[in-house]
Amino acid sequence: MDSKIKILLSVLVCAVLSSCGSTSLIDEQLSKDNSNRVVNGLTLSPGADLSGADLTNTDLTNTNLNGANLSGANLDGAKMFSVDLTDANLSGAGLSGANLTGAKLSGGNLAFSDLTDTNLTGADLAGTNLTEANITDAEMSGANLSGANLADSNLTDVNLIGANLSGADLRGANLTGTDLRGTNLSSANLSGANLTGANLYGANLFGSNLTKANLTGTNLTGTNLTGSNLTGSNLTDVDLSFADLTDAIMPDGTIND
Repeated sequence: MDSKIKILLSVLVCAVLSSCGSTSLIDEQLSKDNSNRVVNGLTLSPGADLSGADLTNTDLTNTNLNGANLSGANLDGAKMFSVDLTDANLSGAGLSGANLTGAKLSGGNLAFSDLTDTNLTGADLAGTNLTEANITDAEMSGANLSGANLADSNLTDVNLIGANLSGADLRGANLTGTDLRGTNLSSANLSGANLTGANLYGANLFGSNLTKANLTGTNLTGTNLTGSNLTGSNLTDVDLSFADLTDAIMPDGTIND
């Protein structure tokens, strides 16, 4: 490129930056989220009351709904990439088929919600309340569910490969056929959970509570079960090849050396 043209371009760039005040203002505009949008007559903003709202198939990408009330709302099929729903109330909401890839849902309330076929890949659900939620066939690989409450939830055939479920409450949860390969379930409470046919290959179950859990036909190959409690659990046809059961309490109450 001719040197004169380079100089001219440099002058023009400087002029544009000067007119905007600074490059930080430009960056701010580029990174601005979709707060305070109006959709179907509803204002979408942090803390908004959207209870019972019909947002079916709505594009909510990057929208900031931090602390919003969406209880009972219909969000089936909605596009919610990277949406901020931190501390939001989504109890009883319909999210079937919605795409929440990379969404922020930590501290939220999703109790009794419908998350069937929902995409939550890489979503942050730390500390979220998912009590009795229907999460059947959902995609949750790489999601952060540490400390989440999933008691009595339906996680049948869910993909949780590489997810973080450390310290999660999964008491009485249905995990039939769930893919939990490489999942972190350390210190998780799985008492009374149904894990029939689940795949836990290479999962970390250090210090987990599996009392009276149904593990029939479960793949526990290479899992870390150190210090776990398996009292009264059903280990029929379980594959424990290369699993670490050091100090684990076995179904009969004996401690494995």
